[in-house]
Amino acid sequence: MNWLTNSVLPKIKAMVASQDSTDTLWVKCKSCDQMIFEKDFEASHNVCLTCSHHAPLPPQMRFKQLFDDSKFTPIALPANADDPLKFKDSRRYTDRLKDTRAKTGAEDAIAVASGSIRGQRAVVAAFDFRFMGGSMGRSVGDAILAAADAAIAEKAALITVPSTGGARMQEGILSLMQLPRTIVAVDRVRDAGLPYFVLLAHPTTGGVTASFAMLGDIQIAEPGAIIGFAGRRVIEETVREKLPDDFQTAEYLQEHGMVDAVVARADQPEFFGRTIAMLTQKSTASESA
Repeated sequence: MNWLTNSVLPKIKAMVASQDSTDTLWVKCKSCDQMIFEKDFEASHNVCLTCSHHAPLPPQMRFKQLFDDSKFTPIALPANADDPLKFKDSRRYTDRLKDTRAKTGAEDAIAVASGSIRGQRAVVAAFDFRFMGGSMGRSVGDAILAAADAAIAEKAALITVPSTGGARMQEGILSLMQLPRTIVAVDRVRDAGLPYFVLLAHPTTGGVTASFAMLGDIQIAEPGAIIGFAGRRVIEETVREKLPDDFQTAEYLQEHGMVDAVVARADQPEFFGRTIAMLTQKSTASESA
């Protein structure tokens, strides 16, 4: 059977892939199955014009959407050795990284940029779910620390936008160590008297929710985003109860006090600009008093 697996199957997959061209004028909404003209989809920042489903938004597109006039300055992030544990499951970790980088054009699951949002200085650290499910390894931890340092240097608000399945299993204990490291980053921003915001995008789960993602001075979420530590099935099996249909959604968390506001993507720049101005003015007034 090896010749079928190693020779015939890859050729069949290649033929199917070549017919499924990514060069298309239309995008199919994963929520309502509506076909959307690609340019209209991009103009709405990956929000369905029919059902308002908020599809994933890559970091560069999110920066353009949030920052004034779509102008921002990328922040260089430290480089890491790719595979300190020499990890291998069905594939080598280095091979997974190489393929994912080629497909996404990203170095890792996060990017950081600074700029102005409605005239207010801000540093934004945004996750890229396309990169191994937005999983958090050492590079992500380094990026959060770099974002915090940049916010302090620029006296700017820090905004993190997690969209992730949690810690990166291929980095083992090193990925788990990013939980306390990112909390240290948040503490640095708070010690500097600067506001810290979290914008929870779909999905935000696992170790990220057990660290910096739930520590915002202001916690907001995108409509319909799934947010939680463990999965629904695991929780139901543990508590032996049927959970509500909207359990772990952004709206459910807002109703139960875990999220301050659910804010549509189009309204986020105005929300951030107004809230940053309010918080920094209060901070300035208390310092002068």
